[in-house]
Amino acid sequence: MEENFPRFNPSASREAARRELAALVSRFAPVDGAHQTAIPSLTFYRYSAPADLGCGVANSAFVFAAQGAKRVVVAGQAYDYDHLHCLVTSVDLPMTSQVTRASSDAPYLCVKLTLDLQCIAELATQLHLPEPGAVSVGEGITVGLLSAPVFDATLRLVRLLDTPGDIPVVAPLIEKELVYRLMTSEQGKRLRHIAVNGSPTYRIARAIEWIQNHYTEVLRVEILAQQVNMSVSSLHHHFKNVTTLSPVQYQKQLRLHEARRLLLGQNGDVGSVAIRVGYDSPSQFSREYSRLFGAPPLRDVVQLRRRNGVGYGE
Repeated sequence: MEENFPRFNPSASREAARRELAALVSRFAPVDGAHQTAIPSLTFYRYSAPADLGCGVANSAFVFAAQGAKRVVVAGQAYDYDHLHCLVTSVDLPMTSQVTRASSDAPYLCVKLTLDLQCIAELATQLHLPEPGAVSVGEGITVGLLSAPVFDATLRLVRLLDTPGDIPVVAPLIEKELVYRLMTSEQGKRLRHIAVNGSPTYRIARAIEWIQNHYTEVLRVEILAQQVNMSVSSLHHHFKNVTTLSPVQYQKQLRLHEARRLLLGQNGDVGSVAIRVGYDSPSQFSREYSRLFGAPPLRDVVQLRRRNGVGYGE
């Protein structure tokens, strides 16, 4: 006689876990904006309506939405993620972002884990993972399916917020597991690229750091190549593969994104902001700003303020 035992439903189990995660994020992020948690690498973001969050620089991180959806744009390429898809960035990239699905009843609830590249390097050595092959275009950012093991580790990490005494001992263990799960996933080769000391991607990360520290100065690619011990042609090739931008384009976007942030945060005139981010010519600044953001500086800022009054976030 056939017994009527309930069948295990993986989809229902995953949805119940997602709801639990969303409830936890909502409790620890009760109002719109960014919320740093008691776990230093873990940040939550909440938005109760679709919003243009402007521009910023995405650092090395693992991000997904427990609820709602978001789009980020890097060098004209859009990347969408939600509760089924995660975003992984291995280098710092200038981006614009927009919450695309959110409401007061079902706000956008985001989980972001900042990645420790030292941990990635140590794990790659410990596990004897093979060095990844050639760098493909757009290697610094990817969106992929959020696997069950990665989701499970994330949920266990977030649950620790309810037992803060466990965080110092248990959180580093779960973070290490999470990094391991990511490194052995489809997105893992991007993280292994950045972790190999002396690899082209590792050198490009150093080049990016150098540009960020000198973005207001005239960029001489020959000097940058010397700084990271690469030929000019090799620097151009690998920089483009990792970021989809040339070094000069990358610097330009850093300048323009910072200018937009300054204009949104203050009432300074366009000319002074242009000079502050490294431009000699305000007219050139306005042309390049319009080309990137679709409108002249002041009009763009007015439009952005009218659309929403929120700041930046993941």
